[in-house]
Order: sequence, then C-alpha cells, then structure tokens
Amino acid sequence: MNGISQSGMSNLLEQLYENSTEAIFFFNAAGSVLSMNQTAEQILDTQVAQLMKSGNVDAICMACKGFTSAEEELTCTSCYMSDPKRNLTSFQVFLETAGRGIVPYTGSIQLIDAEQGIRVFMLRDLTEQYKTQETLHQKTLVKRVIKAQEDERKRISRELHDGVAQEMLSSLVDLRVLKYMNVEDDVLKKVRQTEGSLMRLLDDIRHLSVELRPATLDDLGLEAAFRTHFKWTEKNYGIVVHLTSNIQAQRFEGEIETVVYRVCQEAVFNALKYADVDEVYVTLLHSAEQLSLTIKDEGVGFDLNAPSYKGTGLGLFGMEERANLVDATLVVQTAKDQGTKIVLTVPLGKEKNDLGNNYRR
Repeated sequence: MNGISQSGMSNLLEQLYENSTEAIFFFNAAGSVLSMNQTAEQILDTQVAQLMKSGNVDAICMACKGFTSAEEELTCTSCYMSDPKRNLTSFQVFLETAGRGIVPYTGSIQLIDAEQGIRVFMLRDLTEQYKTQETLHQKTLVKRVIKAQEDERKRISRELHDGVAQEMLSSLVDLRVLKYMNVEDDVLKKVRQTEGSLMRLLDDIRHLSVELRPATLDDLGLEAAFRTHFKWTEKNYGIVVHLTSNIQAQRFEGEIETVVYRVCQEAVFNALKYADVDEVYVTLLHSAEQLSLTIKDEGVGFDLNAPSYKGTGLGLFGMEERANLVDATLVVQTAKDQGTKIVLTVPLGKEKNDLGNNYRR
C-alpha cells in the first residue's frame, strides 16, 4: 500500500477542512477563534461571524443557545468552552443560525495542541436525523394506536358473540317453548312479535361483532374472512363482490392480515357508497416476494386532485396510514367516469425498514 507524503497529507487535510459539510472552528486557549471553515461561516449570522474573526471571545455565546446535559435539555452550566483542557467527544448543542433559526448539532471539542492550548470544535447538523426520528416516532405511535384499537375491537367482538349473542339465543329458545304451551291467542301473538324483534336484534349483534373484528380472520385467515364478508355484503346491500385469490388457507403475519383486510373493507365500502355500481372486483395474489390486493370498480370515479370529492377523504387517509404500518405501497387510480382501482402491495420475506410507505396517486 503506497504511503502519503507529509505534504500530500497536509494537502488532504486542508481539502477536508475547506470542503467538509461539518462546521470546523479552531480556538486558542483564551477562547478566540483562530480560523473557521466555509461551512462554519455560512451557518452563522454575518455579525457573529465577523466578531469571531476579530477575536471576540464572547461571540460564540451570541450564537449558542445551550447544550444538552444529563440534567437539562438546554443549559450553559459547565459550558463546553469553559475548560480549555477538556475534551468532549460528542454532545448536543443548539445554535442560532443564519436564516434557519435554532438548529440542533452534535458537537465535539478536542485539544490538538496542548502547548499552545489550541482546540478544534466540530459541528454536524442533526436536522435530518431529528426528522427521521420524528417520522419513526409518529409511525410507532400510529402502529400502537391501531394495534390497541384492533385488540379492543377483538375483545368487544368476542364478548358480543360469546356473551350477549348467547344470552339472546337462550331467551329465544325460552320464548319458542312458550308457543307450545297452553296460552291465550293474544299472549301467543305477543310472544311471536317479541321473537321476531329478538331475532332482528340478534342479527344486528352478530353483524356488529363481525364488523368490529371478524373471528374468521383470526381463525381461518384472509381468504375465508373475505368470502364471509363479501357474502354478507351481497346479502345486505345487493352489491356483488367477485373475489379472485390464490392464497387459499395460507396465513401471514397478523399485522399484515389486519391491514389487508381493513384496506379491502374500506375500499369496498367506498365503492358501495360512492361508485354507483352493482359489482366490485377484488384480487388477492401471493408470491414469494409480496402480497398484492387489488380492488376495482367501473363506477363514477372521482378527481383525486380536486379540493374536495365525495366523502371526507378519511377513508383514503386511513388506508394510507394502515399501509404505512407494513411498509406497503398504496396506489389509487381514478378519474371522473372512469372507475376506481386501488392496489395495495405488501412486501414479504424481508425486514421492515420502518421509514414509511410509498403512497402515490
């Protein structure tokens, strides 16, 4: 391996100093700036930069809004500049910058010439890292909220099905026994009316239980849950949902199954409410790399770029948020009088990157 001459190394270090995206300052023992690179000068207010260049030892304090210690998020106590012999390899500091307001940086300060007391102070902008952390935090929060919501839906659904519905069924059996007893005609008529009311109420409870969280989804998987839901939709609303699927009884991660089911449920419901159609086509296909869901109708469609369109728009927003949980791609294709097509593509068999999904219109 070829070595680098001393002059070559000096040239490389000079280029690093001039072209680095990190702000670099050299201070003497008294706290005056000996030199700063172009990046450092650009982030500072012009007046502050000029004061630093002139040797004003307090100029750094005009830009600095404090650093983060173990006790406080912003503090000037035990300032990182106060001890000319102290090395700090990494700490967080906030500076008032030119045109960008207060910006967080990770800083390091190191004594490089003990004899002359010269220190180098380096700053790296943390803005993008903060944005990434905030995105991750929001996504994690949404994931927890939706998971809690689904868990609560499941609990209430089971309670309705196993508790309330069973009690209702028991009461119906008791009423039916009365019909075969020696009772007067007006009493028998009332029993039959009550029986009819209880039957309708039982159907409503069962429907509510399924809407909250279908037991079929947890017990048998996506395809079985889809077929049950579409059969109920056709029976109650008259809209026919044609399902094409190759997954059969195959199971996926619980979170993926929930997202796919909810996106499909919302899309079919939107078609029922707004598309003015009698048929919807759903395709559910699985490959080694992905799970793909397509919901298509040939209805009235809508303009995605319009300021407002039918509905609140929360349906699409909810689908986007759910897709985000499993790093899925959600594509909505629609136009006035050209129908609507929604495609959800969920990646399988690889680590999730938690950076969000690609949502396109």
